[in-house]
Parts: sequence; structure tokens; C-alpha cells
Amino acid sequence: MSIETDAPEATATDDAVEALAAELGAAVADSSTYRRFEEAKAAVQSDEEAQRRISEFEQLRQEFAMAKQAGQADRETMEKVQTAQQELHSLPVMREYVEAQDELQDRLETLNEAISDPLAVDFGGEAGGCCHD
Repeated sequence: MSIETDAPEATATDDAVEALAAELGAAVADSSTYRRFEEAKAAVQSDEEAQRRISEFEQLRQEFAMAKQAGQADRETMEKVQTAQQELHSLPVMREYVEAQDELQDRLETLNEAISDPLAVDFGGEAGGCCHD
């Protein structure tokens, strides 16, 4: 009983598919949707108030997660996390970031569907790993 372990050699079609994938990646990176996202991300990273509130939110979220694991989470702690998130998202720079992120996510999902339909699989999901529930 023999199991073949050598991968098949790449064909010209395989090379063309890889070239098209690289072209698609470059086109996405050059799109206005992606540029808007990158600009919004940079704005958040350079905004001191946003960074302070992100740190506060992350700290509260981590404390809540630990309390939840210990069975000590309460409504008050959860409400503090929610309030911190609302305050963070109320910043104009964060609103822009979240909107840009949502727009990019929608665009990438549309591209995933366009690739997945002829394959009859979720291309993005399959590209993410080998084991799916």
C-alpha cells in the first residue's frame, strides 16, 4: 500500500491563477475602500484620545472576561464595559474607522462570494484553515 506524498507539479494554469490572485490583492490594496480603511486606521493610531480610550476599554473588557471566568461577573461590570465602548465609538475618529472597516468587510465578503460561487465552497473560509465545524 503506497501513499503518494509528492505534490503535483504546478501547471501554466496554476501559475495564471496565482498571478490573478496577486493582481486581485494589488487591486484591493489600491481600491478607495481599502485606502479609506488604512487612512482611518492611521488616524486612530495617531489620536491620543482614541488610544487612551482604547486602552481603558481593553482593560475593562479583560477584567470582565476574567471575572466571568471566575463566575464573578456582574451587571455593573458589564455595563462599564458597554459604556466604555460607547464612549470610544462616539469619537469621530473611531466612527470613521468603524465605518471604513465595515465597508471594507462588506467589499471583501462580496469578493469572497464572487470567488466562492464557481467553486461551490467558501473560499475565504477554506483559505483560513483546514478544520471547520
